[in-house]
Amino acid sequence: MSMTDLLCAADIKKAVGAFAAVDSFNHKKFFELVGLKGKTTEEVKKIFHILDQDRSGFIELDELKLVLKGFTSEGRALSDNETKIFLAAGDKDGDGKIGVDEFTALVAEC
Repeated sequence: MSMTDLLCAADIKKAVGAFAAVDSFNHKKFFELVGLKGKTTEEVKKIFHILDQDRSGFIELDELKLVLKGFTSEGRALSDNETKIFLAAGDKDGDGKIGVDEFTALVAEC
């Protein structure tokens, strides 16, 4: 399954393009632009599993840094600062990674 099976390719391109500048990433705005806001919990979980590239059940720091590339190969890597802020927003239990329930909760906050 690919992102375009769940999200509109034009929305992905627009969302990734909106954060092309380093240190401009805002996860709430990104989730809204990419079309995650209107998705069901099951659809959001499917997107989580695409982003969980090593299939560990978590999005770890290295995967989080490459989250935009997870939506499209044209995406950039997040800066260390952006990654740190994103992790802090999603890691509710403080284990240093984002689980599927944390991810769905993060998307639901938007």
